[in-house]
Amino acid sequence: MNLAQIQKILGAEVHSGVDNLDREVLYGFGSDLMSDVLAFVDTDTVLLTGLNNAQVVRTAEMSDIHAIIFVRGKKPAKEVLDLAIKKDIVLMSTTEILYTACGKLFENGLLGAQRHAMGE
Repeated sequence: MNLAQIQKILGAEVHSGVDNLDREVLYGFGSDLMSDVLAFVDTDTVLLTGLNNAQVVRTAEMSDIHAIIFVRGKKPAKEVLDLAIKKDIVLMSTTEILYTACGKLFENGLLGAQRHAMGE
């Protein structure tokens, strides 16, 4: 699934990386705990989170994640947006809650990163 498809499914607003919406992702992961992201996430994953700070972008970079979706209508602060642009990470936001956003993506065929990491 590519990021443009994800944007459409979630009715998401793109804040950075509009030229990279053709990027393919194989997995999704929803969490506000960046330690869980570091423990369970593989490359080719989109991160969905309600946490909105620069640490999310830094964690994404360390985990080779190229797209972050903020849930509950959260918009990235200038510091977060600037860092994402510098690191070439797509930022989007959706009004959906985390549970619903993840469910919609799963329903449309995006596998969960934890399932992948656990060998399922």
